[in-house]
Amino acid sequence: MSYPSNAATNSARDVDYHLHPQTNPTAHEDQGPLILSQGEGAYVTDEDGKRYIEAASGLWCASLGFSEERLAEAAAHQMRSLPYYQAFHHKVASPVPELAERLIAMAPVPMSKVMFQCSGSESNDTAVKIIWYYHNAIGKPQKKKIITRLKSYHGTGVIGASLTGLPNFYKGFDLPLPGFLHTDTAPQYTGNHLEGESEEEFSQRQADELEQMILAEGPDTVAAFFAEPLIGAGGVILPPKGYFAAIQKVLRKYDILLVADEVICGFGRTGEMWGSTTFGMEPDIISCAKQLTSGYIPMSATMINEKVYGAIKSQAAGFGMFAHGYTYGAHPVAAAVALETLNIMEERNVLDNVRKVGARFQEGLQALADHSMVAEVRGVGLVAGMDFILNKETGARFQPEHGLPAMLNAKAAENGILLRALRETICLSPPLIITEAECDEIIAKVRATIDAAYAEYQAQGLTG
Repeated sequence: MSYPSNAATNSARDVDYHLHPQTNPTAHEDQGPLILSQGEGAYVTDEDGKRYIEAASGLWCASLGFSEERLAEAAAHQMRSLPYYQAFHHKVASPVPELAERLIAMAPVPMSKVMFQCSGSESNDTAVKIIWYYHNAIGKPQKKKIITRLKSYHGTGVIGASLTGLPNFYKGFDLPLPGFLHTDTAPQYTGNHLEGESEEEFSQRQADELEQMILAEGPDTVAAFFAEPLIGAGGVILPPKGYFAAIQKVLRKYDILLVADEVICGFGRTGEMWGSTTFGMEPDIISCAKQLTSGYIPMSATMINEKVYGAIKSQAAGFGMFAHGYTYGAHPVAAAVALETLNIMEERNVLDNVRKVGARFQEGLQALADHSMVAEVRGVGLVAGMDFILNKETGARFQPEHGLPAMLNAKAAENGILLRALRETICLSPPLIITEAECDEIIAKVRATIDAAYAEYQAQGLTG
C-alpha cells in the first residue's frame, strides 16, 4: 500500500504510513509523509524549505540536536579505521571496551557487564532472555513470567510488544505471548486514585495490587518486573510519590528482578543522567538506547548486575555457551559515536542545561493548563505530556472519530513545530541542548497549535 504524491513517487513515499499515522504531521490518510531533508541544532527543514522546531527530538532521541559535527567526525574517523567488526568469540573492536567501562562507571546503581545491540526493542529482548537464562541457572526453571504496567512501552518486536502495555500493539499480531502479564491500572494518580487518596496511598495500593497479582500467579513463577522510570509513549506518566519504594519492597520480598527501561529517560532527559536516579529505582538490569548516540546511529545496551552475571557465568559451561548476540551489536562506528556523545555531554554540562532550561520549559507548559482544551500538564526536565479534553465543564473526552492526534499534528506543522500526538496527549521531548529562547518558541507554538485546534473543534460544534 502506498500514498499518492504531488511529486514524483520515490521509495520514501511508498512506505505504508497507515501503520503509524501519528508520524505524519499532515495527518491526512490520502497524503504522503512530510519529507525532511536537513537539520540544524533543534530545527529540521523539509524538502520545500520550511523550517520546524523539533519538539520531540525525532523519537526522544536527538539529545544534541540535528547537526552535531563532532558526532559526524567520530563516525567518519571510525569508518576509515575499522568500519565494522563483530563481538563474538573473544573479539571486539577497539571503541567497545571503553564504552562498556564508561557505562558501568556511570550506571545509577552498581552494574557488572554490558551487552550491545542496535535498538531499545533488542535491548529489552536481550533482558528477557537473560532473565530466563538466569532463573534456569539458579535452578528455578518455573520462574519465568514477566510483569509490566498498563500503558507502558517496551518495543515492537515480539517480546518488546508483549512487554508493552498498550493493547493496539497486540491487535492482529497474536500478542502478547504467554507469560507476559500487565497490571490492571496504570501508575497514573490523576484519574485512577480514590476520593481523598493521597499519592503515597495510591502508590501503596498499586504495590498491594502488584503483590496480589504475584500471589495469584504464584511467586515461584514470576521472574521480573519491567518499568520505565516514567512511562513515555503511554503519555509521559510520572510515578506518584513513593511509588518505586513501595514497588521495590514487594519485588524484593518475592525475589523478583527489576528491569529499568531507560530507553527514553537515559542520558539526561529527566535532568539526571538516569531516570532511575530521578525516581529512586534500584534495578538489577538496565536497558538503554536512543540518546546513547543522540540518535545519530542505531545502538542500545543492556547492563546487568553482578548477581545476574555471576549466575550466568557459573552455568554457561553447563549449557555449552551463552549463545546470544547480534551481527551489528557492539558496532564500532556506533560505539565511537556513543563515546563522543558522552564526551560532549560532559564537556558542555548538558545536564546543567536540562535543569536550567527544563525549569523554564515546565513552567511555560504549566501556564497552558488553564486552556479550555487542556486537561493536565505533567513533566520533568525536558520531557512533558499534555492531556486534552473536549469539554472541561461536562467532562466530555475526545473520541477516536474526532481525529485529535491528526488535528494536533497538522496544526503543529502549520505553526512550524513538530511534536508527537498520541491518543489524547501530546508528548514533548526537545533536544537537550535547546536554549531558553528556543524553549519559549516551543511554548508559543504549542499554544498556537492548541488554539487553532480548539477553534476548529468549536467551528464543528463539538466543544459546547
